[in-house]
Amino acid sequence: MLTLRAGDAVAVLRPDLGAAMTRLDLDGRPLIVPVPDGADPNAGFHGAYVMAPWTNRLDAGRIAVAGIEHRVPVNRPDENTALHGFLRYLPWSVETAGPDHAVLGCTFDRTPFAGAARVELRLAPDHLALSLSLTNGGAVPTPMGLGWHPFFPRPAGTRLRAATRIVFGRDGRTLPVAPRPCAGLNGGDAVLDGLDTHFAGWDGVARIDWPDGRGVTLRASGAWAANLQVFAPRLGRGGLSTAAGVIAVEPVSHAPDAPNRPAAAAHGAMHVLPPGSSIDGSLMIHWRS
Repeated sequence: MLTLRAGDAVAVLRPDLGAAMTRLDLDGRPLIVPVPDGADPNAGFHGAYVMAPWTNRLDAGRIAVAGIEHRVPVNRPDENTALHGFLRYLPWSVETAGPDHAVLGCTFDRTPFAGAARVELRLAPDHLALSLSLTNGGAVPTPMGLGWHPFFPRPAGTRLRAATRIVFGRDGRTLPVAPRPCAGLNGGDAVLDGLDTHFAGWDGVARIDWPDGRGVTLRASGAWAANLQVFAPRLGRGGLSTAAGVIAVEPVSHAPDAPNRPAAAAHGAMHVLPPGSSIDGSLMIHWRS
């Protein structure tokens, strides 16, 4: 484990498990849902993890590179989809680390993707700054994408606000359909419960308000400045009590299944990176105590 501290804020990372963040606490109270001791940070409604070299779902694992269709492994067999990429399962190396900052990196070579990823984190008493980049190390232009998947606590009475222009519907396999104009998100339990929804035309700012007066504000930039996925499983799902839940507010670089759906790509295509070029996204999480 790698622990960062700044004032009353503490962040714990697992470089060996996909650079996952297992804790982010302020004065001993969780800002993200902590990963239980011994639990897998990539399995369960807890922690925060990297999504790359794609985010969300690829239908049947299909993706075309340089005109050739490839199939990446399906990890949601009930949906026949490949979810959230594979960098979260790889070990990352610690390139630099100090009391309040760290830079982690990894290389990958799994057809049709090859390249390197780098995540930089800096903790301050009132915020966390995070940036993630991907570089294409292959020989041909390759579509790539990245995102970050934090699970925030969602006690009853939690509210989320985000200015967006487009909302997608979803089919029975949670794949995106029917993008349409929307007035954004601004609501509590009745609006959030059961969401697994993609939003485009996001202004890069999302605010979570908890009923005790605390909260966090997310500010995204770079490749993360326009697309947002929100996942708020129904209270009681996955062993959660009816009194507490989670909400994932995920900055992402592209819409779900964008390589296979022109209507989705119109509101967030994957970036086709020439050999040696990169994509990067940044996020600042400010908290209110």
